[in-house]
Amino acid sequence: MSNSDIDAATALVGARQPIPAELDAKLAGGENVLALAAVDLDEALIFTQGELVLTDRRLWARSGGSGWRAWELAPELRLAHSDHGGVGTLELCDARQRLAEWRFTLGADPQVQKLLAAFERQQARRAGRPAELEASDAAAEPGDPPEDEPATQEPEGPPSTWVLLRLSRFARPYRRQLALGFVLTLAATAATLVPPYLTIPLMDEVLIPFQGGQRIDPGYVALLLTGLLGSALLAWGLGWARTWLLALVSERIAADLRTSAFEHLLGLSLDYFGSKRTGDLMARIGSETDRISVFLSLHALDFATDVLMFVMTAAILFSIDPSLALVTLLPLPFIAWMIHLVRDRLRTGFEKIDRVWADVTNVLADTIPGIRVVKAFAQEAREAARFREANRQNLAVNDRLNKTWSLFTPTVSLLTDVGLLVVWAFGIWQVSRGRVTVGVLTAFIAYIGRFYTRLDSMSRIVSVTQKAAAGAKRIFDILDHHSNVPEPAQPEAIERLKGAIELRSVAFRYGSRSVIRGLDLSIAPGEMIGLVGHSGSGKSTLANLICRFYDASDGAILVDGIDLRRLRVADYRRHIGLVLQEPFLFFGTVAQNIAYGKPEATRAEIVAAARAAHAHEFILRLPQGYDSLVGERGQGLSGGERQRISIARALLIDPRILILDEATSAVDTETEKEIQKALDNLVRGRTTIAIAHRLSTLRRADRLVVMDAGRIVELGPHDELMARRGAYWRLHEAQARRADGSDVEPDDDETLIDASLEAEGHAHTAMQSGRQP
Repeated sequence: MSNSDIDAATALVGARQPIPAELDAKLAGGENVLALAAVDLDEALIFTQGELVLTDRRLWARSGGSGWRAWELAPELRLAHSDHGGVGTLELCDARQRLAEWRFTLGADPQVQKLLAAFERQQARRAGRPAELEASDAAAEPGDPPEDEPATQEPEGPPSTWVLLRLSRFARPYRRQLALGFVLTLAATAATLVPPYLTIPLMDEVLIPFQGGQRIDPGYVALLLTGLLGSALLAWGLGWARTWLLALVSERIAADLRTSAFEHLLGLSLDYFGSKRTGDLMARIGSETDRISVFLSLHALDFATDVLMFVMTAAILFSIDPSLALVTLLPLPFIAWMIHLVRDRLRTGFEKIDRVWADVTNVLADTIPGIRVVKAFAQEAREAARFREANRQNLAVNDRLNKTWSLFTPTVSLLTDVGLLVVWAFGIWQVSRGRVTVGVLTAFIAYIGRFYTRLDSMSRIVSVTQKAAAGAKRIFDILDHHSNVPEPAQPEAIERLKGAIELRSVAFRYGSRSVIRGLDLSIAPGEMIGLVGHSGSGKSTLANLICRFYDASDGAILVDGIDLRRLRVADYRRHIGLVLQEPFLFFGTVAQNIAYGKPEATRAEIVAAARAAHAHEFILRLPQGYDSLVGERGQGLSGGERQRISIARALLIDPRILILDEATSAVDTETEKEIQKALDNLVRGRTTIAIAHRLSTLRRADRLVVMDAGRIVELGPHDELMARRGAYWRLHEAQARRADGSDVEPDDDETLIDASLEAEGHAHTAMQSGRQP
């Protein structure tokens, strides 16, 4: 791209930035704004209002009530971006010192990333290096997510009707039935065209001669009437067989599509679900496939019949009288022009309807599972208002679409009526000149009635076709998405894991946010490791990486010396047991939930796992024991009971690697003791990685890993870390004082913990770089 192109693109960006009036007055002539970002924290991390503005000459900044400051762009200037604990930092430095620093919440990070990218492009250009500037970047508005952020929505381009052709791969297994259906459609259509043709001899050879005084031949009339009845019965029988056969095929195509979409959805990595709403995914797999099924079984069949009827009728009309046939086709160009005009509006309109309807179902998906919280905070009116607003937007989008459609349909009917009137007038003129007979005209009018009826029907199918195309696009958006945790091309087989885990320079980013940085750790088979650190330090992310819910951005994770990316995901995860802070139970019996990871388990194995998890006694007290329904998400059980069933579920599969993520944090002390007994049985002989804020639950750990900002700041057994009197000791002492009821305030306590961890993090970084802290 040439410099002039860059200037034009950056000028476009600058023209679209909301430039503050005070700054606009300070800009030099020809100085173009490239990017703008809001910074919402001051140096003390107190919310404020600040702005950063990058032009092609300077970087401007102001914070709070202060005035604007500017730095001329020079080759030695650089911007450094970092984030920690949900707070982002942007530093402006030259070759000798830091010139300025700005802080912001991660909600402002996308704008900052855009500004940073624009700054680097401008510096590269000033230094004479190639500066890549894509058109999409140039046209992006401030606040758009950076390129490495996960997309939260599908592309908004209008769905093409051609997307329906992609359904052909689901129709391929039923090609014989479809071929038979086409033959039946062809035959049924031909049968329906026989009666109008029989009206020609009925009029010209029977009725009109009778009016002239000739006798009626009963045998000939009976033959004609039998032909009319026979063709009607044949058309009915063929139509029934065709409809029944193609309805069966369309239902199976929709079922296969629904199953494929769900199976593909299950294979996607967790980051996909993090950017989607539950109600939206349910609507795609549920209602969208139903819409496609209705389209295939009814409307597509009708459309095929209409096309055949249209072509065959046109052929018959031209064979009877070419001049009358040409007059019949007069409305066609106008109808085709109208279909082209409204098609794009309908296409985009129906996709908007799908999106706003997904918003309606999202409100339901949020509110119904959380109804206890809604009622506890007396927010029924608020949730009703949310639903009312989503429903109002759905109504508004439908009204706009109906406005277009309501005008289109009557206009097509008017054109066909006018066409029929023209044919009557021309036909009467032809009869008066003796060019056609009354019988021919009568048959012609009968055929034209069918011709225009099918034409009107074909025009109406534009609506349902665009609905089906919008639904198909949303389903194929799922099918086209590839998992970020891919299966290996040539996987290595694993029979039995020992449980040795090694992390080599592991790093991971959530979009633009760095969570794990250069982490090295070796875990021996059967060893219990406790992960300690404040929220956001990377503990749960590390556990997710070991489970391979995500793949590391850099580095490698090895199990028994094999890179995780060389193992089949399902084979590896069969060796992992997971116990979460919020145990999830499915609707079903207690036995079914315990045996979820091993559906073929016997009742004896299920009971043994429940006994080991200290769940057997309370299960027997339930109305139907192990056959008792637990309700949706286990609502019929207490938190401790759900957790013990979750532990039994993990015990039953006999995993070699066990992940405990805050397994006892949400229960009372007595319940924690019961769960701890169950956990003691669970961890025995297994490689265990336990995450806990209650340090007392980690005393049995062989080693403790203290994490901060995605790095390991301390590592060792409990007694050794306490003797060091470092970050772990401060964290332990703070919790001990809180447990003893000291005067330490929670906020001060958390500040102490965070400060100590931060200090240890800086010390660890300094030691790694060979400097003294």
